[in-house]
Amino acid sequence: MTSRTAPDPARRSERSRAAVLTAATELVAEVGYGKLTIEAIAARAGVGKQTIYRWWPSKGAVVFDAFLVAGRHEGGLALPDTGNLATDLRTVLRASSDELTDPSADRTYRALSAEILNDPALHAEYRTRLLDPLLEITRDRLRSAREAGQIAPDTDLDLAVELVYGPLHYRWQYRLGPLSHAHADRLVDAALRALNPPTADGGSRA
Repeated sequence: MTSRTAPDPARRSERSRAAVLTAATELVAEVGYGKLTIEAIAARAGVGKQTIYRWWPSKGAVVFDAFLVAGRHEGGLALPDTGNLATDLRTVLRASSDELTDPSADRTYRALSAEILNDPALHAEYRTRLLDPLLEITRDRLRSAREAGQIAPDTDLDLAVELVYGPLHYRWQYRLGPLSHAHADRLVDAALRALNPPTADGGSRA
């Protein structure tokens, strides 16, 4: 008599969770965030609506999780450290520009941004799982650059992070102009000039 192994509830739950996130990613690209519903996600994923609500409190929370998985952010963020700060920051801002200008993702990002601002619970998730870790690893990279003499020794690292990321997101949020690699490179050059002003003799610290 052949014994049968009982189904593993944990594996079944993980399959269901993955199906929900895949369905959310597909549907938000097809119909947009505004027309997306929990019912549609459940139907596409082949799960009950209550299954979704057991794991996520809102549509925004589902889409945010799907965004993290699609962007491969769940496993942790990383910032390049080649020893050349300008090169590393250009790599990061070029990639961010590409991501923000992806037509299939732009409207989702904008809708999510609005949800994050209006939903305190989702805002807390965003800070804890994405924004704060990104800011911390950027501060770490800038700290190592400061120790290497590549930026001014009195650099305010929190302000420096804002100088690096703020202008790009401002331009994107208000649609002030196209995002390109050339624009990203100019932002890096401007930020580094601000963070490494000339010395009294007109030279550079780096």
